[in-house]
Amino acid sequence: MPKVWLITGASSGFGRALAHAATLRGDIAIATARNIDGVKDFAHRFHLDVTDPESVRHAVSSAIEAHGRIDFVVNNAGHGLVGVTEEVSDDSLRDLLETNLFGVWRVTREVLPHFRRQGGGHFVQMSSVGGIVGNPGHAAYATSKFALEGMSEALAGEVAGFGIGVTIVEPGPFRTEFAGRSLDTTEALTDYTDTPGGVLRAAFRDQDGRQPNDPTLAAEAIIKAVTSAHPPLRLPLGPEAITRIRTKLRNQLDEIDQWEALAAATRFE
Repeated sequence: MPKVWLITGASSGFGRALAHAATLRGDIAIATARNIDGVKDFAHRFHLDVTDPESVRHAVSSAIEAHGRIDFVVNNAGHGLVGVTEEVSDDSLRDLLETNLFGVWRVTREVLPHFRRQGGGHFVQMSSVGGIVGNPGHAAYATSKFALEGMSEALAGEVAGFGIGVTIVEPGPFRTEFAGRSLDTTEALTDYTDTPGGVLRAAFRDQDGRQPNDPTLAAEAIIKAVTSAHPPLRLPLGPEAITRIRTKLRNQLDEIDQWEALAAATRFE
């Protein structure tokens, strides 16, 4: 039987590529977006604003009513925010977290009772290499993705006994609209111009349309991983992500080794 995929943020980027890839393999891809016109070329589509609890409830219940079940949920809706920590306002941070974290939480929470009743299902949580490596100048985005990683890792342990799986996807630079229309920037403080955060700001939009990795191939890799007999908890995507995450983890282990004697001397005598 064809599997049913509920995909948020399917009007562009990874969400759109995954909806196409799922359809090509004979599955049912329910493409959702805040602007329904962005997914009008898909046979199965719903309006879904992940920042609106009622919209989330309606989309999930409509998907279940139309198709009887959901097998995969792809939490893809999100956007970026470039700016050093000092530049990020409370309102900008809240707006980012509302989509990148709370939106994922809402969709996940709404689907979980259905997954439990049907005895299985799989969440595909679209994180980033920025969910493992915090780039200077990308502090707010890293905050949202680090939080998503922690939530999803805990979730995996909570629901494994129900036959429910979780895979956290960690892409590097792919040729999506992430560095274009999906990217917000803060008002720059000139003191940071020549710092790593300022350099990232200047370079980030220059990569738009020139990223080295193909989202179509990413979608194929994601589907192959999550439909395998033993899906991974984490799936880095692209050589850049693999290299940066491996370097981060090795450096973290080296630092633990370096400071272990001091850090472990905490017992009551």
